[in-house]
Amino acid sequence: MKHKTLRNYVDEQMNNPEFKEEWDALDPEFQLIESIIKAREKAGLTQAELALKIGTKQPALSRLERGGFKTATVDTLKKIAHALNTELIIKFQPGEKKA
Repeated sequence: MKHKTLRNYVDEQMNNPEFKEEWDALDPEFQLIESIIKAREKAGLTQAELALKIGTKQPALSRLERGGFKTATVDTLKKIAHALNTELIIKFQPGEKKA
């Protein structure tokens, strides 16, 4: 029995239009998570150190970095940006029209 990797599975599922639409809808969140992690690593900070700087606990920051943006506030994102000496930019831009 051949083992599938997550990447193989996702690649296969991308042929399903409903799956692809839902996956693509998460793209902004994935980009935000990736940018926070990269900025934190570039600053040489652990999750615990960044959590201390923004006034939260490491498990909360870990959840956020794993995709827990459903409850993250703009204020929290501003604190993270400030602690990482970065700028938070939120904008709306024209996108693809949905059928």
